[in-house]
Amino acid sequence: MSDAAALPGQPRGSVVSGPGTPRACNVLAPNPSAMTLDGTNTWIVAEPDSDLAVVIDPGPLDEGHLRRVVDTAERLGKRIGLTLLTHGHPDHAEGAARFAELTRTAVRALDPALRLGDEGLAAGDVITTGGVELRVVPTPGHTSDSLCFHLPADGAVLTGDTILGRGTTMVAHPDGKLGEYLDSLRRLRSLTVDDGVHTVLPGHGPVLEDAQGAVEFYLAHRASRLAQVETAVEAGHRSAEDVVAHVYADVDRSLWPAAELSVRAQLEYLRERGLI
Repeated sequence: MSDAAALPGQPRGSVVSGPGTPRACNVLAPNPSAMTLDGTNTWIVAEPDSDLAVVIDPGPLDEGHLRRVVDTAERLGKRIGLTLLTHGHPDHAEGAARFAELTRTAVRALDPALRLGDEGLAAGDVITTGGVELRVVPTPGHTSDSLCFHLPADGAVLTGDTILGRGTTMVAHPDGKLGEYLDSLRRLRSLTVDDGVHTVLPGHGPVLEDAQGAVEFYLAHRASRLAQVETAVEAGHRSAEDVVAHVYADVDRSLWPAAELSVRAQLEYLRERGLI
């Protein structure tokens, strides 16, 4: 067993621009950081025999990156016909308006403020641009407007920040809600159990070959963190800052601001249920 195969979700090596599945190709944005890992994954999705493609998450407002996405599609023999957003955080969506200018495409998103064109996105919508089928899966929790896209033909799901290719994501309190996030993870687990999803195409980090393993890891991780937060509060750590210092003591301090958002979401979740 390789080291990667032993990790949650079985990540596929390093993050690179290139094919993720037969219908999905990644163009990695040059915005690496502690929060974005290697950078934002911009996905080009298309049927192999179609000349039209869908782009998911153009990424940051970086002219070079946006043009590389267009150039990559052209090298694949595709013209971009539609732009979709998993959610509105700038590392995924800031470049969308400029990308729409470059490609003359509409931008569809759950949040009306992010849309360019008449159509949004909602649960149950099916995208069929160029013959490729993408099913909209509502996955609020990381943010209230988070969506995933199920790509049935490849047994894959494009998860934005709901599931990352490495590590775990934050619940961006107060917009993000932990209860909704747990429900979203269970919704994704049902795709792996009932709908044949085996591959995660994340918004950051490497492709995951074991989608069910990734979801189960995320659910177990959240349950463990919740228990740690509850114990910390019982021990007298009342503020979010104190809980972070206690529970996330072994985590790089550069990630503590993000951890504090998740802790605030966890404290809210526990209070709403009368557990603290």
